Amino acid sequence: MSGDDAAVLAALPGWAFGFVLVLSRVSAAMMLLPGVGEAELPAMVRAGIALAMTFLLLPGLAPLLPAAPDTPIVAAGMVCAELVTGLWLGWLARLLVFALPMAGQFISYMLGLSNVLQPDPVLGAQASVIAKLFGFAGPLILLVSGLYAMPLAALGGSFRLIAPGALLPADGVAETVVGSVAEAFGLALRLASPFVLAAIVWQVGLGLIARLLPRMQVYMAAMPGQILGGVLLLAALAGVLSTAWFEAARDGFGHLPGLP
Repeated sequence: MSGDDAAVLAALPGWAFGFVLVLSRVSAAMMLLPGVGEAELPAMVRAGIALAMTFLLLPGLAPLLPAAPDTPIVAAGMVCAELVTGLWLGWLARLLVFALPMAGQFISYMLGLSNVLQPDPVLGAQASVIAKLFGFAGPLILLVSGLYAMPLAALGGSFRLIAPGALLPADGVAETVVGSVAEAFGLALRLASPFVLAAIVWQVGLGLIARLLPRMQVYMAAMPGQILGGVLLLAALAGVLSTAWFEAARDGFGHLPGLP
């Protein structure tokens, strides 16, 4: 056996451990990243994307990869740290996509198409038709526009921000999580704000009618008009809502950890 062959064999354990570290972070993030990590995609497709991205990142990350530890406990701890980092990054990116179905759920309540006291046995207790529609629209917009590449770029850049095998830094993590959650809920409320305003005006008008005509069944008479008006308003604002969400998602992805 030549010296070069012996050197390659000696380096294989280190390369294998580095591959496992990179694959752990990438595969954990791939479970949650918007566009490429959707539950509707077959598991084999997502696994193939994770493996392909790992092979692409591994040569460039070689200088950052730590040496293989001597004890299995340390190695398992480093792998767990990578899994936590990947899930954290994927969850931060997923929050912005969650804002769209959250807005759909708000709109459903405003339109009278959803009721917490009468859960839908098909869609689930916390789901509605509009929320499901918006949930499908988000990944579709990301894939068509190519915006899904920004979370992937953030995942690749995260290895220079958080070294492979290292724990998440305590400083700033909680602040980032709270800020991302607040941003997602704020975006959902901004998207649903026209319907919230229309519902407030509508309910005030119904209250006045109920006082003027106390014998009238206001609820039964008003619900068809509320649903019809809400659907027409949704049809008129659908393009504006999708554009506003796309712009907000692009700005939010630009602040993901790992992007310059």
